[in-house]
Amino acid sequence: MQQITFQLFNLLTNNPTFAPLPTGRQALMHYVSADRISKTYGIKPLFTDISFNISEGDKIALIARNGSGKSTLLKILAGKDTLDEGTLWVHKDVTVALFEQDPQFAEELSVLDNIFHYKHPVAEALRNYEKILADGSKDTTALNTALAKLDELGAWDFEAKVHQILNKLNISNLDQKVKTLSGGQRKRVALAQVLIDIGFEHKHVLLIMDEPTNHLDVGMVEWLENYLNHEKVTLLMVTHDRYFLEDVCDVIWELDEEKLYAYPGDYQDYLEKKAARIENTIANIDKARNQYRKELEWMRKQPKARTTKSRSRQDNFYEIEAKAKQKVVDNQVELQMKMSRLGGKVAELKKVYKSYGDKLILKGFDYTFKKGERIGVIGRNGAGKSTFLQMLQGLEPQDSGKINIGDTVIFGNFSQQGLEIKEDMRLIEYVKNIAENFPLADGSTLSASQFLTLFLFPPDQQYTYISKLSGGEKKRLQLLSILFRNPNFLILDEPTNDLDLPTLSVLENFLSEYKGCLLIVSHDRYFMDRLVDHLFVFEGDGVVRDFPGNYSAYRIEERAKEKNKDSKPEPEAPGPKAQVVKPAPEKKKFSFKDKREFDQLEKEMPVLEAEKATITEKMMDQRLNYDAIQQLSNRLIFISRQLEEKELRWLELSEYIQ
Repeated sequence: MQQITFQLFNLLTNNPTFAPLPTGRQALMHYVSADRISKTYGIKPLFTDISFNISEGDKIALIARNGSGKSTLLKILAGKDTLDEGTLWVHKDVTVALFEQDPQFAEELSVLDNIFHYKHPVAEALRNYEKILADGSKDTTALNTALAKLDELGAWDFEAKVHQILNKLNISNLDQKVKTLSGGQRKRVALAQVLIDIGFEHKHVLLIMDEPTNHLDVGMVEWLENYLNHEKVTLLMVTHDRYFLEDVCDVIWELDEEKLYAYPGDYQDYLEKKAARIENTIANIDKARNQYRKELEWMRKQPKARTTKSRSRQDNFYEIEAKAKQKVVDNQVELQMKMSRLGGKVAELKKVYKSYGDKLILKGFDYTFKKGERIGVIGRNGAGKSTFLQMLQGLEPQDSGKINIGDTVIFGNFSQQGLEIKEDMRLIEYVKNIAENFPLADGSTLSASQFLTLFLFPPDQQYTYISKLSGGEKKRLQLLSILFRNPNFLILDEPTNDLDLPTLSVLENFLSEYKGCLLIVSHDRYFMDRLVDHLFVFEGDGVVRDFPGNYSAYRIEERAKEKNKDSKPEPEAPGPKAQVVKPAPEKKKFSFKDKREFDQLEKEMPVLEAEKATITEKMMDQRLNYDAIQQLSNRLIFISRQLEEKELRWLELSEYIQ
C-alpha cells in the first residue's frame, strides 16, 4: 500500500497538466425558481405559463426571435419589470446584476463616478486612489494614505482586476463626462461597471447580460470569453455571437411561441434537438388529426341528449381538436431576391489617400473588385473601416487618387445608423413609400404586405408604428428595405448587432448563395468565417493588408506571431560583441505597495512550505483510504501552485531592492 500511495503522490505532484478530479455539483445553492409565469405586452402575449430553475454555477444562453420577450424576461428576473401571472422566487442571499442593451447613467457625472457608483468601502478607496493617479498629483502623503487604506481593506487583488477590466475594454479617460461618450463607449463603460460591481458583491451573484458583445472588437470579445470562463459566476445571457455562446454556456434556453424549451449542450446540440422536437411535434399533430377525423364523425352522429359516457368522450374531443388544429410556425425569412445584372467592371481604387488631421486612414490603397467577391473588413475601432465603406459608395471624398465604380453597380448599404425616417409611421406606410411591389428571382412579385409577412411581420403587426418595434425588429425592417432595392453590391456594416439567431442563420444562408459582391464589417467571428474568402485588415497608419483567408485563419496567424515575438531573443547589435555596450536597465522604484507585498510574501511562503511538508508526510500513512488520499492530493496541488506563484513574485520584487 505504501508504494502505491507513493506512486500516486508522484503522479499528482509531477504532472503539470493534472487537474483535481471533479467533485460534482452537490450542495450548490438554488438561485431562482419560476413557476408558471406569464407576461403580455399590450395585446401580444410574450410568454405563457413557463417554469424554470437557475442554480449556482449555471451558464445559460437565452435565444428567441426579436420581439419574443427575451429582454423583458431578463428585466423581470432583475426586478425591473413585473409579472402578469405566476410566481418568481429569488434566493435572499443572491445579488442579481443586469447588463442592459441601453444602459442608464448619471449623465453629468464622470466615467469613474459612474463605474464606482455606490458607497462601498473598497469602491470608495479605489475611487480615491484612481483620482489621485489620474490627477498626476505629486502629493506623496495623499498617495501613501490611499495606498495604506487599500492595503488595510485587502483590496490589492481587486484593484488589479479593476485595472485589467478598464485596460481590456479600452477605458482610459476616467474624468470624461458620460454624456459625451459615443454609443460604443457607453456600452463598454456599462460592461466595466457591471463586472466591477459583481466583484464588490457577495459571492452569490446572478449575472444577467443582454447582448454583451455588441460594440466590442474581437480582441475584447475574446477577453470577455476568457474572463467569464475563469470567473466563478452564475450567468444568464442573450447573445447572437455563436462562438461566444459555445465557449461560455453549457445550456441553451429557447423562447418560442410563448413557451420555454431547455437544451443542454452547445449550439450544434441545440439545432439537432430542436429539429427533433419539431419533427416530434409534427408527428403528434398528424396523429391527432387522424383521431380528430374519427371523433368528428362520431360527434356528428350523436343525439343532443348526452349520457355520462358520451359526455366524457365529447369533452375529450375538444382536447383532440385543439391538438389537431395546432400549427408549427415556420418562421424562416426566405430571401430569394432578384439581383440586377452586374457588368464586367465593378469597382477600382487607384492610389487612394485619406486622412483626418494627423490620423491616416488610407495610404496609396490599390484594389480592383471582381464579380462575386466576398471580403471581410477588420481592424481596431477607429482604424477607418466605416470611412472606407463611405468612400467606396461616394458618400465621403478621398484626399487623392481615383475611385471608379462600374455603371451597373447598385449598392445596398446596411449601416450602423439604422432606419432613416423623418417622422414616425406605420410599417406598411414605410414600405409602400419605397414601392408597392417587389420583384422575386422567379419573375413573380410580392405586394408590400406580402413582403412584410415574409419578413416575419404578420398582417396584424403591419399597422404598428415603427417606434413601437424592438431594436431587432427595426434591424429586420432595415434589412428588408435594402434588399428589395435589388442591389448587386452589398455593404454590411455590423449587420449582426441586434439580429436574433434564427434570422441571422437565414441571412447567412441567403448571403452564401448571393451572386453579387459582398463587403462585410463585423466582429461576429462565426458570421465572417461562413461568408468571406479573404480580409482587408486595417492595421493603422493607412496600412491595409489583404489576408487570404477567413477570420479564424487570421487569428491563428496572429497568435503564432505573438507567441514567436514573446519567445524570440533580442537581436544582436552589428559588429564585434566586445563593442556592444548595453545600458544598465533603469531600476524600478520600490513603492509602498511593493514593500508591503514583499513583506507579506516572506510571511506566507514559510507557512505554505510547512503545510506542504505536513501533507507529504501524511500521504505516506498506509492506513489512508482512497478518499483521504484524493483530498490530500488536491490540497497539495493547490499549495504547490500557490507556492510557485509566490516564489516567482518574491524573486521579481527582490530584484528591485538589490
